Amino acid sequence: MNILDKIIEKKQTEIEIASKINPIEQLKETQRLFKIRDFKNSLISNDISIIAEIKFKSPSAGNLLKNILPGKISKSYEMNGASAISVLTDNHFFGGNLNFIHEVKSNCEIPVLRKDFIITEYQIWESFTFGADAILLISDALEFEKLKDLYQLSKELGLSVLLESHSKKSLDNTLKLNPEILGINCRNLKTMETDLDWFKNCIPNINHECIKIAESGIKNPNDLQLIKNLGYNGALIGTQFMKSGKPGNALAKILGRVPK
Repeated sequence: MNILDKIIEKKQTEIEIASKINPIEQLKETQRLFKIRDFKNSLISNDISIIAEIKFKSPSAGNLLKNILPGKISKSYEMNGASAISVLTDNHFFGGNLNFIHEVKSNCEIPVLRKDFIITEYQIWESFTFGADAILLISDALEFEKLKDLYQLSKELGLSVLLESHSKKSLDNTLKLNPEILGINCRNLKTMETDLDWFKNCIPNINHECIKIAESGIKNPNDLQLIKNLGYNGALIGTQFMKSGKPGNALAKILGRVPK
């Protein structure tokens, strides 16, 4: 069983428990506290856009950062040039929490992506209710029909969707949905290793106009320039920023800015 399979198995158990405590019918009736911010337009720029991620640990890198509140990190990201914030809400594997979305949105003005292993309608409503402006859907984790249904529901609720692919097969499925925002992740889900050549290999297969986001393995300005030259519009970066101890400063550095 690879790491994705383990995460999905754990996630299914968590959803079963959550839906008993707070049924989906109650979620649908819950008042959303924050207006939806425009995630898609935040990524449209003449330069490379950065979705700066908040995560406190990962299966591949272990513990990344402690004792700094998500709200403080998000404010620092915003001040140092982030176009949007990605909040990893999985607790068991990544040290996240759904309540981080509230905290982040209360401390910054840019859009917030809920990044998790979303496999059910329940999690879409959960994301909407807790204030996310966008969600991540991992094509490799879902059968095509399920991917399609979750994508359509998200759009109906007004949420932007970052459709992420790690493999040729999942990319083919993703492109069938004509996504507005496409994520190409260069991490191999079986080995957890990254390969920047994957960004180049995918470009010829992307046959329609969309916002292209490169994910994983981007560590320095040269990597950022590489994906920009390939035609990507932005990058989602988390581990490199969080493990630096000063995420906002690390963001400024990769963008060639003076930290604020």
